[in-house]
Amino acid sequence: MSDPRQFGRKGAPALGVIPRGETVASYESYESAQAAISSLAHTDFPVKEISIVGSDLKSVERVTGRLSYGRAAGAGAVSGAWLGLFLGLVLVIFNPETNLMLLGAAVLMGAAFGMLFGIVSYSVTRKRQEYTSATLVVATRYDLIVVGELANRARNLLERGPETDAG
Repeated sequence: MSDPRQFGRKGAPALGVIPRGETVASYESYESAQAAISSLAHTDFPVKEISIVGSDLKSVERVTGRLSYGRAAGAGAVSGAWLGLFLGLVLVIFNPETNLMLLGAAVLMGAAFGMLFGIVSYSVTRKRQEYTSATLVVATRYDLIVVGELANRARNLLERGPETDAG
């Protein structure tokens, strides 16, 4: 197995490893944690020593609509048209003498195959799920983790608030 650090900068913390240090602040939103780091950056704090760690992860699925044969066909047609456009453009790039009508035909054929694939896929999975949704993972808490020797400095700067100036 390869070492994940071999592709990063020398001495840089490896991705996928929980950072070590002290929790200096906790926030309910990722944006609040980012704002705290921005305020520390304005005081010339070495921000590369800070990590945001999301805790208490939850999977959230938001229902976006009802799925039907028409929606499945439409979504398949759009996906297929994009694929046809891409393949048609590749043909045109590698063979500039290609007629542009071929590009249009590739888009139409892609849309037709995509529509067919969308309808078949929906008819196979129809009994299991009759809605469309978007799934995401969110954290309920975001902690700022700072390397031990800088943790107290970060806490003090965050307590003073954004009016603190480095000068």
